[in-house]
Amino acid sequence: MAILSRWAIAFVLLALTWNPTSWNYLRWAERNWQAQMPLAVLGGLLLAVGYIVYLRATLRSIGPIGMALVAAVFAALIWVLVDWGVLRADNPVMNQWLGIVAASLVLGIGLSWSILRRRISGQADVDDVDEV
Repeated sequence: MAILSRWAIAFVLLALTWNPTSWNYLRWAERNWQAQMPLAVLGGLLLAVGYIVYLRATLRSIGPIGMALVAAVFAALIWVLVDWGVLRADNPVMNQWLGIVAASLVLGIGLSWSILRRRISGQADVDDVDEV
Protein backbone atom coordinates (compact mmCIF):
# COMPACT_ATOMS: atom_id res chain seq x y z
CA MET A 1 0.00 0.00 0.00
CA ALA A 2 2.90 2.38 0.75
CA ILE A 3 4.31 1.85 -2.74
CA LEU A 4 0.93 2.52 -4.37
CA SER A 5 0.44 5.70 -2.36
CA ARG A 6 3.90 6.99 -3.30
CA TRP A 7 3.13 6.38 -6.98
CA ALA A 8 -0.30 8.02 -6.66
CA ILE A 9 1.20 11.13 -5.08
CA ALA A 10 3.79 11.31 -7.87
CA PHE A 11 1.01 10.98 -10.45
CA VAL A 12 -1.04 13.73 -8.80
CA LEU A 13 2.05 15.98 -8.58
CA LEU A 14 2.79 15.57 -12.29
CA ALA A 15 -0.86 15.81 -13.38
CA LEU A 16 -1.44 18.91 -11.26
CA THR A 17 1.56 20.57 -12.85
CA TRP A 18 0.57 19.75 -16.41
CA ASN A 19 -1.82 17.46 -18.24
CA PRO A 20 -3.59 17.57 -21.62
CA THR A 21 -6.77 19.06 -20.11
CA SER A 22 -7.21 22.69 -19.15
CA TRP A 23 -7.20 21.73 -15.46
CA ASN A 24 -3.54 22.10 -14.52
CA TYR A 25 -1.28 24.55 -12.72
CA LEU A 26 0.65 25.82 -15.74
CA ARG A 27 -2.45 26.78 -17.72
CA TRP A 28 -4.15 28.22 -14.65
CA ALA A 29 -1.10 30.29 -13.69
CA GLU A 30 -0.73 31.55 -17.26
CA ARG A 31 -4.37 32.70 -17.34
CA ASN A 32 -4.41 34.19 -13.83
CA TRP A 33 -0.87 35.52 -13.41
CA GLN A 34 -1.83 39.19 -13.36
CA ALA A 35 -4.91 38.80 -11.15
CA GLN A 36 -3.60 36.19 -8.69
CA MET A 37 0.19 36.42 -8.76
CA PRO A 38 0.73 35.65 -5.03
CA LEU A 39 -1.43 32.50 -5.26
CA ALA A 40 0.33 31.43 -8.47
CA VAL A 41 3.74 31.86 -6.82
CA LEU A 42 2.59 29.93 -3.73
CA GLY A 43 1.25 27.10 -5.88
CA GLY A 44 4.46 26.97 -7.88
CA LEU A 45 6.56 26.84 -4.74
CA LEU A 46 4.44 24.03 -3.28
CA LEU A 47 4.83 22.05 -6.50
CA ALA A 48 8.58 22.74 -6.47
CA VAL A 49 8.83 21.34 -2.94
CA GLY A 50 7.05 18.19 -4.09
CA TYR A 51 9.41 17.81 -7.05
CA ILE A 52 12.48 18.38 -4.88
CA VAL A 53 11.36 15.68 -2.43
CA TYR A 54 10.60 13.15 -5.16
CA LEU A 55 13.58 13.91 -7.39
CA ARG A 56 16.09 14.00 -4.54
CA ALA A 57 14.84 10.72 -3.07
CA THR A 58 14.76 9.08 -6.50
CA LEU A 59 18.24 10.26 -7.41
CA ARG A 60 19.59 9.07 -4.05
CA SER A 61 17.95 5.65 -4.28
CA ILE A 62 18.30 4.61 -7.93
CA GLY A 63 20.37 7.43 -9.44
CA PRO A 64 20.17 8.81 -12.97
CA ILE A 65 21.08 5.47 -14.56
CA GLY A 66 18.36 3.72 -12.57
CA MET A 67 15.86 6.39 -13.56
CA ALA A 68 16.79 5.95 -17.21
CA LEU A 69 16.54 2.17 -16.90
CA VAL A 70 13.09 2.29 -15.27
CA ALA A 71 11.93 4.78 -17.92
CA ALA A 72 13.32 2.51 -20.66
CA VAL A 73 11.44 -0.49 -19.24
CA PHE A 74 8.17 1.43 -19.32
CA ALA A 75 8.92 2.79 -22.78
CA ALA A 76 9.56 -0.76 -24.00
CA LEU A 77 6.32 -1.92 -22.37
CA ILE A 78 4.40 0.83 -24.17
CA TRP A 79 6.17 -0.13 -27.42
CA VAL A 80 5.09 -3.77 -26.97
CA LEU A 81 1.49 -2.71 -26.27
CA VAL A 82 1.47 -0.54 -29.39
CA ASP A 83 3.01 -3.36 -31.44
CA TRP A 84 0.32 -5.79 -30.21
CA GLY A 85 -2.42 -3.28 -31.04
CA VAL A 86 -3.49 -2.76 -27.41
CA LEU A 87 -2.53 0.93 -27.59
CA ARG A 88 -2.57 3.26 -30.56
CA ALA A 89 0.28 5.68 -31.14
CA ASP A 90 -1.82 8.18 -33.13
CA ASN A 91 -3.73 9.57 -30.13
CA PRO A 92 -1.76 12.56 -28.77
CA VAL A 93 -3.89 12.97 -25.63
CA MET A 94 -3.39 9.33 -24.66
CA ASN A 95 0.33 9.64 -25.39
CA GLN A 96 0.58 12.62 -23.07
CA TRP A 97 -1.23 10.75 -20.29
CA LEU A 98 1.05 7.74 -20.87
CA GLY A 99 4.04 10.07 -20.45
CA ILE A 100 2.65 11.34 -17.15
CA VAL A 101 1.99 7.77 -15.97
CA ALA A 102 5.49 6.63 -17.00
CA ALA A 103 7.19 9.60 -15.31
CA SER A 104 5.13 9.09 -12.15
CA LEU A 105 6.06 5.40 -12.12
CA VAL A 106 9.76 6.34 -12.33
CA LEU A 107 9.36 8.73 -9.39
CA GLY A 108 7.18 6.31 -7.43
CA ILE A 109 9.63 3.44 -7.89
CA GLY A 110 12.53 5.70 -6.99
CA LEU A 111 10.85 6.81 -3.78
CA SER A 112 9.85 3.23 -2.94
CA TRP A 113 13.09 1.53 -3.92
CA SER A 114 14.27 0.90 -0.35
CA ILE A 115 10.99 -0.84 0.47
CA LEU A 116 11.10 -2.90 -2.74
CA ARG A 117 14.73 -3.90 -2.26
CA ARG A 118 14.16 -4.91 1.35
CA ARG A 119 11.17 -7.07 0.34
CA ILE A 120 13.04 -8.70 -2.54
CA SER A 121 16.45 -9.22 -0.95
CA GLY A 122 15.80 -9.04 2.78
CA GLN A 123 18.58 -6.43 3.10
CA ALA A 124 17.90 -3.20 4.94
CA ASP A 125 19.35 0.16 3.95
CA VAL A 126 21.42 2.06 6.48
CA ASP A 127 18.56 4.55 6.87
CA ASP A 128 16.15 1.67 7.66
CA VAL A 129 18.12 -0.03 10.45
CA ASP A 130 16.06 1.61 13.21
CA GLU A 131 12.84 0.20 11.72
CA VAL A 132 14.04 -3.44 11.82
